[in-house]
This record gives sequence, structure tokens and C-alpha cells, in this order.
Amino acid sequence: MAEMTSHERFKRMVEHREADRVPVIDSPWAATIERWQREGMPKETSYVDFFDLDRTASIGVDISPRYETKTIEETEEYRIYTTAWGATQKNWKHAASTPDFLDFTVKTPDDWQDAKKRMTPTRDRVNWDQLKSSYKTWRDKGYWISAGLWFGFDVTHAWFVGTERLLMALVTDPEWCSDMFNHFLDVNIALLDMVWEEGYAFDAVRWPDDMGYKNHTFFSVETYRELVKPVHKRAIDWAHAKGIPAELHSCGDITPFIPEFIDIGLDALNPLEVKAGIDPIAVKKEFGDRLVLHGGINAMLWDDIGAIEEEMRRLAPVLKEGGGYIFSSDHSVPSSVSLENFRRITELAKELGSYE
Repeated sequence: MAEMTSHERFKRMVEHREADRVPVIDSPWAATIERWQREGMPKETSYVDFFDLDRTASIGVDISPRYETKTIEETEEYRIYTTAWGATQKNWKHAASTPDFLDFTVKTPDDWQDAKKRMTPTRDRVNWDQLKSSYKTWRDKGYWISAGLWFGFDVTHAWFVGTERLLMALVTDPEWCSDMFNHFLDVNIALLDMVWEEGYAFDAVRWPDDMGYKNHTFFSVETYRELVKPVHKRAIDWAHAKGIPAELHSCGDITPFIPEFIDIGLDALNPLEVKAGIDPIAVKKEFGDRLVLHGGINAMLWDDIGAIEEEMRRLAPVLKEGGGYIFSSDHSVPSSVSLENFRRITELAKELGSYE
């Protein structure tokens, strides 16, 4: 089979058809990039180009309340700052870590009403200059272009109101939760409709909504059905009306939710977090004819080349059957992974993912 562009590979995967090989992509932490640069990757070179990964592009829009952003404290090790979402965060500069969330502006339904008024779909929330300068290149070079949505349980608790506060509100004030989830999506859709109508079509829509942790979900299937599933369905229906697939990124063991995702027509699921308890082969066998699987390669093994090679040889032949698979780690590439290990892993992924 002739070598394909990334766009052609992804398109075949979402159609559950074989390609020349599966797409190979991943997301290293900033600290991982720093390590690879110390080990020989040129600073001016993209890791995607350096390792010859598949080419993807993302179109994002700003739906935030646009609260003031400022640095509160900064050292050689970390920075404490406020975000456009009203969160106060502490972020470590040279460690692979999620931010530490210290405080939030929105803590009550009344606070939400102020934030909601600030979240309106105006044209200045789209980076038109980037689209004008990059879109044609993406198309000419065969990139797979996704549009990013930003709504749901995860982004609301993690970036906006706080985890404990939202978990409690799912029970005590579900109307507040539903209003936030739906308004986020309303603004996002309005902005991406502007992008689409300007001629910048995208190949898929994708959004993050982490709903699980190790061996469990954050809330019950019943709560998912009542509060989250309807807004997920709205996003999927909107994508399908444009003739494009919808992909959900949800960390943790969200196995109990997968039949619900199938019910509302979700097309692709990432990252299939093995270290949290997901069995990618079991998911492939039960849902692989209807769901594109993206990930499922345990990131905790990537610093042990023998262990990860064995795992890849076990999983890849099964996951790639009949198309419908995108190779990547089951979250992100940690800074424990050397440049040479990552090079070997991506080379092996292309070899094992070949349909020749």
C-alpha cells in the first residue's frame, strides 16, 4: 500500500478501514521536551518533525469569562498566577505535573451569573490571524485538523469552580451544574460555527472531560445520564450534522460509561488509561466496531524498553484490526522517557501498526 498522508490515515481509522499504517501521535510534557533537548533534539525543531510523527492541528477558541490574568509569585521552580477562568494556580516550571489549584473566583451560583455574562461568542475570541497564516499549509501538507470544545464536568471542576464544590453541586444543585455545562458548549459551538462558516472546515471535534480516576468513576452512571450525557449528546449531534466525527478524552477508568457513549454515537475515545484500570483489548472486542480507540499504551512502562516492547507487541496487533485505532500513550509521555526510548517506541509503533 502506498504511503499515506496523516489526513488519509486518520480518515480511514474513523471509517474503520485499514490504511498503510495506524497514525502515531503523542503529547509529551514540557519537562519531557526539555529532557529530549538535553539529549540531542534541536531546540528549534518540533518533536513531531524530529520523530516523524503524524501531523495534526487543532483549532481552539476562547470561551472563558476573561478574568484578569496576572503573576502573583515567581521563582526558578514555580509560578503562581491567575487565569482567565478565575482560578489561582501554582505551576512547576521543570516538572511533569498538572497545576496545583489554590483558589477560584466562581464559588456560588451567584458568582456564576457574573461569569456567564462575560462569556459571549464575539469574533475576537477566535485567532483569525493563525487560521489565515496556517490553515492552507495544514491542508496542503495533509494534516488532520480537529476543533477543540471545552465543556463538561472536568473543565468545570478543574479549571473553574473546584473539584469538591462541583461534586457536591451535582447532588445539591444539579440545575447550576447543567447551566454551566450547557452554556460552555453554547458559546463554543457559536464560535466554531463562525470558524466553519468562514471556510475553515475541520475534520473532527474533540474535547476533554475526565470523569474517572484509578479503578473508578467520579460519579455514578445515573448521574452521568442525568447531567453529563445530554450535553455530550448535543456536542456529538452538532459534529455529526457537519459530517465529522466526535472524540472524547476522558482519563481514569470510565469503563461503566462506555455503553452510554456508544448510545449517543460517540466516534472515538482517548486515552484508554491502562494504569487506571481500563483493558484496551476488552474494549476493542466489545466496542471496536463502533468506537475508534486512541491510546491504551501504558505510559508507566515507557522508560523500560523491554517491558514496553512486550506490551506493544501484545496490544498493537489486536487494537489495529479492521482499522479504528490511533497509537499513543494512555495519557502523556512522562519525563522519565529518554529520547532514544521514545525514538524506538515510535519506530516500533509504525512497524507493528503497518497493514502491509
